[in-house]
Amino acid sequence: MATATPRIALDTPVTFLKGVGPRRAAAFAKLNVKTAGDLLWLIPHRYEDASTVSRIATLRTGADATVIGRVISKGVLPTRKGLRIFQAVLQDESGMIEAAWPGQPFLDRAIEKGDVLLASGPVRFYHGRQLAPREWVNLGPDDEGTAHGRVLAVYPATEGLSFKVIRGIVDAHLDQLLPQVKEYFPGRIIERAGVAGIADALRMVHRPQSMAEAMAGRDRLAFEELFFVHLLHQRVKSLAREARRGIRFENRRNLTTRLRESLPYVLTNAQVRALREIVDDMCSDRRMHRLLQGDVGSGKTIVALFAALLALENGYQAALMVPTELLAEQHHRTMTALLEPLGVTPLLLTGSLPARQRKAVARRLAQAEPGLGDEWPELVVGTHALVQEATAFARLGFVAIDEQHRFGVEQRKALAAKGELPDVLLMSATPIPRSLALTVYGDLDVSILDERPPGRRPITTTLRTNSARERVLQFVDREVAKGRQAYVVYPVIEESEKLDLKAATTMYDELRAGPFAHRRVALLHGRVPADERDDIMRRFRDGAIDVLVATTVIEVGIDVPNATVMVIEHPERFGLSQLHQLRGRVGRGGEQSYCILIGDVGPDSRARLQVFVDTEDGFKIAEADLRIRGMGDLFGERQSGVPTFRVADPMRDAALSDRARAAAGDLLAVDPDLRARDDAPLRRVLGERYARAVELFHVG
Repeated sequence: MATATPRIALDTPVTFLKGVGPRRAAAFAKLNVKTAGDLLWLIPHRYEDASTVSRIATLRTGADATVIGRVISKGVLPTRKGLRIFQAVLQDESGMIEAAWPGQPFLDRAIEKGDVLLASGPVRFYHGRQLAPREWVNLGPDDEGTAHGRVLAVYPATEGLSFKVIRGIVDAHLDQLLPQVKEYFPGRIIERAGVAGIADALRMVHRPQSMAEAMAGRDRLAFEELFFVHLLHQRVKSLAREARRGIRFENRRNLTTRLRESLPYVLTNAQVRALREIVDDMCSDRRMHRLLQGDVGSGKTIVALFAALLALENGYQAALMVPTELLAEQHHRTMTALLEPLGVTPLLLTGSLPARQRKAVARRLAQAEPGLGDEWPELVVGTHALVQEATAFARLGFVAIDEQHRFGVEQRKALAAKGELPDVLLMSATPIPRSLALTVYGDLDVSILDERPPGRRPITTTLRTNSARERVLQFVDREVAKGRQAYVVYPVIEESEKLDLKAATTMYDELRAGPFAHRRVALLHGRVPADERDDIMRRFRDGAIDVLVATTVIEVGIDVPNATVMVIEHPERFGLSQLHQLRGRVGRGGEQSYCILIGDVGPDSRARLQVFVDTEDGFKIAEADLRIRGMGDLFGERQSGVPTFRVADPMRDAALSDRARAAAGDLLAVDPDLRARDDAPLRRVLGERYARAVELFHVG
C-alpha cells in the first residue's frame, strides 16, 4: 500500500514542508515566512520572461534581447578612466556573446564559470557584439533546459535561500495550499474592481503562464493592499470628523496681521493658499489634523508660525517640535527675530539645556496665565523634550511637528495629547507626488507648497566624470578662498571589500592631507556621537570649518547660508530624492551655489541623474525617483502600525488606487462598521493585518 502524502495545512509550520528543515526555516523567518500559508504571500518581486528567449547567433546590434547562456569565461576589466567593468562570455547551442556590467566588479564574486544566466538588455557593437544586461538572473549550473519557454518568478532571496530554492519549494506545495485559500472580498467588490479571486491571483503570481497573467495576479494583490489602506483612511477620517470636536479659534487678525506687515518678503501664492486652509480648519469646531508638505526651501516654517500666532491671539499656547537640537536652536533664533516687533518671545526646550533652564521653561508652560510682563501665552520650540513626562502645558492649543517622519508615531501622539485637543499640523520636506500623497496620507487633510519664495537663485548642478575630479576640487578651493564653505559627501562611512566605493573616513584623510591641506576640514557621519555631531555642525554654521566631509547625516540639517558648494561622489548610489535633499543644504544665501556630482556611471544611471541635473522641482524629481526605484522606504524608518505596500505602487497603480478608493467608499456607505454577514471575512482579515494601524493611523 502506498503511503499517503501528509496533508499540509495553511498553518503548518514551514519547518515541516518538504525541502525546508530547521536551517532553511530559520532563513525563511527572515522573510517573515513561518507557516505554509505565509509562503503563499511571499510574492515574487520580479519576473524574467524566458518565453521570448533569442538564440545568441540571431542577435542584432541596436535591438533588445533576452538570452540564456552558460558562462564560459569571466573577469574584471579596468579602464583608463578608472572604471572597472565585469565581463562574462555567454554561450548557447548557437553561439557566444560577451556581456558587460560597467561599474559592477563585485559581480565577479556572484557569478561563477559554468553558471547559466538569463540576461535581458540592448545589444550594441563594442569590439564586436556585446550585451548590456538591464536585468539578469543566475539560474545556477543546471537550469539551461528547464528555463526555456517559462516565465520565471524571482523571489526576494536571503542568506541560505536562493530565489531558485524558494521557487522550487513554493512550486512543490502550491497545489496543496491553493484549494485551502478562501475568498474574503464580497463578490460585488471583486466584480466591480475587475480583479481576480484570491486563489486564482496567488496561482498566477507564483506559476504564471505568461507575463500578462503574472500582472493580472499582481493587480489583485495590489488592489487589496490599496483597498485596505483606503478603507482604514476613510473609516478613521469619518470617525475623527464625528468625534474630533476641537477648539474653535477666531481669526482676530492681531498678531498674524502684524507679522505679515513686518515680514521682509511677500508670501508666495502657495503659502497664502495653505494658510487659508489652515485658518479655516482652526476656526471650525473640529480638531485640525493637516499635513503641510513642501519642497526644500518652500517656506513651511513661516506658515506654521502664522498658525501658532492664531492660537496665541486666542489665548492658547503653541508648540513646534523638531527632530534635532540644532534645528530647534535655528528655528528659535529665526522666530525670536521675527516676533520681537510683536512683543512675543518664544521659548526653547531641548534635552541639553541646563536643568535649571529646563525647569524654568517647564514652569512657564505649566502656568495658566502668561508670565509677569508677558502679554501673550507661550510659544515654545523644542525637540522630543516637549513630550517628556516633566513637560506639562496649561493650555496647549496648537502643535506643529516638523520633519514629522523623523518622529515615531507614539511621540507624535504624546505631544498631541498634551493639551485640550490641540490642532495638529504635520510638516514634511519629502516631496511626494499628489497621487501618492492621497494614498499615503489619505487620513489627513493635505496642503502642498509647490512654489519657492522669490529671490532664491537657482543652484548650478552638473555631472562630471572621475577624470574631472581634480579640477572640481580646485574649484571648491577657489570658492573657499572667497570666504565660502563646502560639503563633500560620500555614500559610505568606511571602505569595504564588497563595495568598490570611496568612503568618508578615507577621503577625509586624503582631502585633509592633499587638496585641502591649507583649509579647516572636519568629518561628520552617523557614528559620530550626537553631542559631537551637533558641535561640528555649530562650528560649520559659525564659519570655523571650511570643508565638511560627510555622509547623508547632513540630509536634514541647519541653514548655513555661507555654504555654496556641494560635491557628491558616487551619485549613482543615492536616490534622486535623497540627492535633492542633500542639494538643499546649499543655495540658502545670496551667492551663486553649486552642486557637483562626480562619478563614472553607466548609461542608465546617467539618464537618471540627468533628471536631477535638469530640474530643482522636488515633486518632479520625486516622480522620476518613484518611477525608477519604486517606493522603497519612503519615510525613513518604517513606523509602528502603519500599513506598508509590499505589492502595490500607489504612483504606478494610480488607476487601481482610484478604483480601490471608490470601492472602500461604497462599502463604508452601506456598512460603515462592516457588520454585515457578507463582510465578516473582510473584517477578520482587516483585523488580522492592521489591528495596530486602526489604533494609531489617525496620529499621522
